[in-house]
Amino acid sequence: MKKPATPRPSATMLILRDDPFEVLMVVRHADQDFSSAMVFPGGLVDPADGDPAWLPHITGADGLSDLERALRIAAMRETFEETGLFLGRGRDGQWLDTVEAAGSFLDTVARAGAVLDLGQLVHFGHWITPELALRRYDTHFFLAAAPGGQIACCDGREAVEAVWLEPAVVLQQAQTGQRDLPFPTRLNVRRLAGSETLADAMAKAAERTVFTVLPHMERRPGGVRVTIPEEAGYDETEEFRPL
Repeated sequence: MKKPATPRPSATMLILRDDPFEVLMVVRHADQDFSSAMVFPGGLVDPADGDPAWLPHITGADGLSDLERALRIAAMRETFEETGLFLGRGRDGQWLDTVEAAGSFLDTVARAGAVLDLGQLVHFGHWITPELALRRYDTHFFLAAAPGGQIACCDGREAVEAVWLEPAVVLQQAQTGQRDLPFPTRLNVRRLAGSETLADAMAKAAERTVFTVLPHMERRPGGVRVTIPEEAGYDETEEFRPL
């Protein structure tokens, strides 16, 4: 039997705002993984995300391992690259209105005179791609508040659309076939729909123990059945996707 591919560390971000309570979703480019699907901003952890050179430019990292720190930086970097939203603040603690990319993400943060507060992110979920998949990801989901005064716009390369939607609307669009939501995305949106405000979503996530979800995938006539354990705490445990 062929050995399963090693999952690659990745991070994804649920950016939230109030009045109304909405989450930022992006639509993947047709050439990307999860092509044309609606997902959260995110991607692979880059070796540079774990560079010790970050230490003067971050805060809120006490008690985090090197990997946990790199995951949070990766989530912020991918959010900036895909949507233009910059989650760093000035040294005075205020959001920055406009930040232009300047080389690497570390260079961008340094030139903006900004600090990334890793403590503002709340760990929301952890999913590992099934062992039968050709490409596998070890993905951590984080919650963060939208930076004030900034406008989300997609990069046109990895993502082609960025939209703010209420969680219930995301689920409705998926149910009617208007949008394609990967299984982990849909279940995490459903979990998010249990809150009515950003503060409530953050508080519930902070209180909940994050369960590592490793779905089981098996081929069935006409498609693939994916199941997760009930212990994961979602209100749905399986999905059948036609091929």
